[in-house]
Amino acid sequence: MGDVAAADPAAVAGVISDNRTGHGIPHTVSCRAPGVSESWFYKWRDRRPTGRELRRKRLADEIKEIFTESGGTYGSPKIFILLVRKGWRVSVNTVVKLMAEPGLVARAVRRRSGLTRPGKRPAAPTSSSGTSPPRNPISSGRAT
Repeated sequence: MGDVAAADPAAVAGVISDNRTGHGIPHTVSCRAPGVSESWFYKWRDRRPTGRELRRKRLADEIKEIFTESGGTYGSPKIFILLVRKGWRVSVNTVVKLMAEPGLVARAVRRRSGLTRPGKRPAAPTSSSGTSPPRNPISSGRAT
């Protein structure tokens, strides 16, 4: 098996079979381009999925479900926490990879910025010509 098939064997096998069905290119010719043997292709095409592949598929489905239930706001750390609470044994990096494959990216929650920003507008006038009554100049405001 060549280096190309080692990268993603499912993709290589898919391309080889698509060449046969879509373009009529025999498997023998399609196997030569990526450098794989014809026996490897038939073995890969006819095999059943492994336990690891089945678990990874179930995990990916669970991640997609949690992501859509959150409205697209949960990122990988939050989804990781929810998966662990549901009983999955998984790492954060695996969740990151499984979210990246279909392109699941969490929306950033927009925080409300403060409305009062110093220096952006002139200060309110401090004169006593407003609605409050004038101060009594005799009393100092302290109890005696």
